[in-house]
Amino acid sequence: MYPNLYYAFKDLFGVEWKFLRFVNSFGFFVAISFILAAVILAAELRRKSRQGLLQPKEMEVMVGQPATIGELILNFLLGFLLGYKILALFILDSSATEDPQAFIFSGIGSWPAGIILGLLFAGLKWYEKNKQKLPKPEKRVVRIWPQDRVGEITILALIFGLIGAKMFDIFENWSGFLKDPSSYLFSPSGLTFYGGLICAALAIWLYARKHKITFWHLNDAAAPALMLAYALGRIGCQVSGDGDWGIYNSAYTVDQQTHISVAASPGQFQEALQNNSTFFLREHETLQEVPHRAFKKPGALSFLPVWFFAYDYPHNVNDFGVPIANCTDKKYCNHLPVPVFPTPLYEVITGLLLFALLWAVRKKLKVPGTLFALYLMVNGLERFLVEKIRVNTRIESLPFHPTQAEVISTLLFLSGLILWIVLKRKAAREKSTT
Repeated sequence: MYPNLYYAFKDLFGVEWKFLRFVNSFGFFVAISFILAAVILAAELRRKSRQGLLQPKEMEVMVGQPATIGELILNFLLGFLLGYKILALFILDSSATEDPQAFIFSGIGSWPAGIILGLLFAGLKWYEKNKQKLPKPEKRVVRIWPQDRVGEITILALIFGLIGAKMFDIFENWSGFLKDPSSYLFSPSGLTFYGGLICAALAIWLYARKHKITFWHLNDAAAPALMLAYALGRIGCQVSGDGDWGIYNSAYTVDQQTHISVAASPGQFQEALQNNSTFFLREHETLQEVPHRAFKKPGALSFLPVWFFAYDYPHNVNDFGVPIANCTDKKYCNHLPVPVFPTPLYEVITGLLLFALLWAVRKKLKVPGTLFALYLMVNGLERFLVEKIRVNTRIESLPFHPTQAEVISTLLFLSGLILWIVLKRKAAREKSTT
């Protein structure tokens, strides 16, 4: 596992670049997913604009004004924050920045770096506005197309997506949150995708209403982008080992020397439970409640490596599991004593295939909103199926004790199906009356 890019470059290229410790692997892939999703969304909105399905909004803007006090203060604060925290990672003593995540959320920083970078940002803003200053500021009318707002939409999705993902994770693990709130609030792991999707969707819906962007065409343009972002985000889960893995695969055991999963002999799973009972009993009331399933690699899939079916996530970002023998790092020295199904890997593959499906049919579905309805259905179905072998907290108060993700994925599938039927029937009625 690569909790940050330092470990990835060290393992893959044999170089030890200390500054890469500051780049969290999960965050890196989330950033990549947002960037590529924004590119896809902009391309689709541009295509729909060319077809006349989306219209621009005219707005009055004031040009030629010098920088305001508010703009200068805002840019100074942004520069100060980056200098105080980010630049400090590179210039402070290594003892203060050994744990980058703890450092970011601490009160420690570099005041000189913050003030210098703050003044630089404020100065650049003043120079930029001064260069565009007119003798007499004037109002101009500009036309802003939906694709011109992709940057704002992406920022909204990022902010409300992260807030929603963290909130839903806390609700899903309420008892654990009450025991240790800070570990949930300030941990980069533990993000529930559906929480992010729901909160981000509500924020973007309000934004679209405000700027009069046709709702269903925006949703259709976003559907492939959302599917691609989900798949790429799951790469981060797999690479960092953030805990979004499956239940234990008791058909395999872990070789303690090589950390390669090998076929387990009868009774080895129970032996592993007993030998690591302290770890397992922290997560489960009894050893009999440890979820597992014995699944050996089928002969038809013999070309796939064993870790495709059973993986122990060594050096995972959560430091979850039991200590790795002879590991001398201060962090990331744990692995799972029994291998699990690497469900993030399955979701990466499925997500990419579903993105290809949505991309292939996007021009063929003519009724606005139906591509988004299809996205809801395939996304809900995919997540519901993977939950069958995935670790998650179950809702004991509901019949059949489903997980939160199973409930939401079922609602998404049904919402997509109902939406598909309603939109298709509405389009048929409108066609018959014309």
